[in-house]
Amino acid sequence: MNVTQILAAKGGTLFTVKPDTSLAEALHTMAEKDIGSLVVMEHGELVGVLSFREVIQAIVHNGGTVGSMSVRAVMDDHPLTCTPDTAIDEVRRMMLVHHARYLPVMTQRTLMGVISFYDVAKAVVDAQDFENRMLKAYIRDWPTSPTPGDAAIKEAPAP
Repeated sequence: MNVTQILAAKGGTLFTVKPDTSLAEALHTMAEKDIGSLVVMEHGELVGVLSFREVIQAIVHNGGTVGSMSVRAVMDDHPLTCTPDTAIDEVRRMMLVHHARYLPVMTQRTLMGVISFYDVAKAVVDAQDFENRMLKAYIRDWPTSPTPGDAAIKEAPAP
């Protein structure tokens, strides 16, 4: 499984903000859309990511208020990124090692989307659920004819 499959499952909605946007306006967008991050774009290029982590640090640093801060002053201006072809196991490792909750997905300099730790966890759980269903179906369809000397094998009722 790779990042392309996660992006396909989650849909194409992407929320962006400009770096000179006020932090208060960015927070309003995040709250209204119920999202944990915004991609910061300038002149059509990724310049940063604003997540709740940066916002909380900025508010604490500013005495508990947003004040007149801009997104540029708060954003992560060197976000960790991945490509659509990055394997899910590599993404999991990257996110854990770097404590990243959101990864912009880039092809060259083009932003393809953003995946979150939640998106990755959901994809892994969905893949494991599918594999479990296939294994259970395989076991249920296992030949039941007894071998010489064995007692007859009884099938367990389907769940």
